[in-house]
Amino acid sequence: MRCPYCGASDTKVIDSRPSDDDLKIRRRRECIVCAKRFTTYEAVETTPLILVKKNGERELFDREKLLKSMLKACEKRPISAAQLSAVCDRVERNLLNRLEKEISTEIVGELVMDELKQIDKVAYIRFASVYRDFRDIETFLKAINEIQAE
Repeated sequence: MRCPYCGASDTKVIDSRPSDDDLKIRRRRECIVCAKRFTTYEAVETTPLILVKKNGERELFDREKLLKSMLKACEKRPISAAQLSAVCDRVERNLLNRLEKEISTEIVGELVMDELKQIDKVAYIRFASVYRDFRDIETFLKAINEIQAE
């Protein structure tokens, strides 16, 4: 690892520990030449996930886009940003564990809805209404009745 201060390639690791999300390793390093310290993060390189939309288009999985859609569904609900970030982590981990390069957006939507159903029923209905493209009041009532039956 090159030192960001002097450019020397001689550095040593002083301390290693998992980062907050347990997906990276945080390493504290010291340059042998200039003795300055700096932090690096090491992560497993994964193949990018490609989502296949309902219309057949393909796009790269975008965690931020997923988070924004959930934030919209959870607007004015008692759900913290940390909870939504954890949901994103679980959904992304689930998708990566499938070992498939292409995944349909339907699978992603179902995973998110399962997670939101556990956290907040109103957020679940809001997300489902967009994801499942509710067109009339009967569809809303059917979804609400399904939740009440559980």
